[in-house]
Amino acid sequence: MHRGNKDEHLRSTPIKGSNQITVGSFNERLVLHLVRRYGTLTKAEATRATGLSPNAASMIFKALETDNLLLRCDPIRGRVGQPSIPMRINPAARHYLGLKIGRRSFGMVVIDFSGNVVARRQGRHDYPTPESTIDFVKSAMRPLLRSAKIYKDDISGLGVAMPWELWHWTKELGVPSDVMDEWRYVDIGAELTQVFSGPISVENDGTAACRAELVFGAHNTLEDFIYLFVGTFIGGGVVLNGGVFTGSRGNSGGFGPLRITDEPGGQRLVDHASLIVLERQLDDAKRKIVQDENSDWEALEPLLSEWISRVARSLAQAIVSSLAVIDFEAVVIDGAFPRCVRSRIVAQLCEELGRQDLQGVLRPEILEGQFGDVSRALGAAAFRIASEFMIDQNTLMRESPGIAS
Repeated sequence: MHRGNKDEHLRSTPIKGSNQITVGSFNERLVLHLVRRYGTLTKAEATRATGLSPNAASMIFKALETDNLLLRCDPIRGRVGQPSIPMRINPAARHYLGLKIGRRSFGMVVIDFSGNVVARRQGRHDYPTPESTIDFVKSAMRPLLRSAKIYKDDISGLGVAMPWELWHWTKELGVPSDVMDEWRYVDIGAELTQVFSGPISVENDGTAACRAELVFGAHNTLEDFIYLFVGTFIGGGVVLNGGVFTGSRGNSGGFGPLRITDEPGGQRLVDHASLIVLERQLDDAKRKIVQDENSDWEALEPLLSEWISRVARSLAQAIVSSLAVIDFEAVVIDGAFPRCVRSRIVAQLCEELGRQDLQGVLRPEILEGQFGDVSRALGAAAFRIASEFMIDQNTLMRESPGIAS
């Protein structure tokens, strides 16, 4: 981020601190929040952004450094007075586990406090069950920790990202409904306590992916945006006031049921903008999809191009409908596919928006997501970072609904 842009954003920070000692923990979280958002922060920048006194800012920086949450960068020289010393997040301060329970795969990561994925394991399946989920976690845990070079006691929390109501959509996936019905009666957070004894959170996978983009992505200075993740089905999240807005039941951003009127083959967004649609097309042609961001999807042509066009057309309609409700400044697109496919979808989506009737709404910026298939596990791991070390204007006075234990 350029210095001018950073200064402009800092001056417009909507949340201010207080110089009263009784709100010290809030001020510390606010400073940590800004350091994470901008990469580095000096005491002078913190003072301008938060309204804190120079002395209060200095005490907060000292406390965060003493707690090993911040590290000093090289001094900035060449200015009048003492050189400024920017501070940055200490990656080694905390480590977290993130688990994605997907309709076609499992994924598990270890991340550090900066959001770097230091270890990762994946597993494919035809459909997930509670038993296979526990088995995967048990088998992945030891090699994950060994690869990350840490112990289980070094983990500060486990986050789980999964689709809500996994027992639905069984017909579309061709899986036995009686087996998937097990998910109706299972508290997966409670079940995972046999594997991990620390704090566990469970939330919608689209919400988790959205959080990964907001906390660790390149678009974290946006205040209001839609996040759309194209996976086996389609989901996503909503960012309002610079924070992930989960809604009262934790299901905001479930874009799949949005009505699509101009496409044959279904009237919902999920009927067009999802990988299950591409899978069916490939099955008819006796070909297979490989859900790996490093795989070569060019071999799927010409069906790939047809699918991308269909995705772009349906997403354009869904975005216009969403803009009629909230004036989002941007839309971020990501999914479980290679980066080149994501770029093609974004390019065609921009063209399709130009063909839409935008009277009464303002056209948003269309941006690429940063993390692809790992975003759901990454966002799940980031739950504790966001809830314990960041400021969310949407939940300042409410308890977050995602905590299971």
